Amino acid sequence: MCKAKIHRATVTEADLDYEGSVTIDRALLDAVGILPFEMVQITNLANGTLWRTYVIAGAPGSGIFCLNGPPARHFHPGDCVIVVSHGYCDDADLADWVQRTAFVDQHNALTQLQVHRLRQ
Repeated sequence: MCKAKIHRATVTEADLDYEGSVTIDRALLDAVGILPFEMVQITNLANGTLWRTYVIAGAPGSGIFCLNGPPARHFHPGDCVIVVSHGYCDDADLADWVQRTAFVDQHNALTQLQVHRLRQ
């Protein structure tokens, strides 16, 4: 199931010489419930690249969104991306399943948070 989404964030940095991961502003992670070291899928709207990596928390309020290591070849500052976090669940979990989507501005500041419940 889709657990969390950060919609249309802007890449601020790409650091090829890092060991690998994505650094995302901690305030955005907290808003949608993505944890440090959680695996996420990132889609680049500029070129269609889909990448899977783990999250490192950046300074809260910094707006940082940095692709580290190999994805720096496919994601560049200014690119618009969508981040999706997945969670596994069984039928018993579905009654309480909540998905959060963060909408951000061009500086990766939260502008809207939508909370969706599978069952009302």
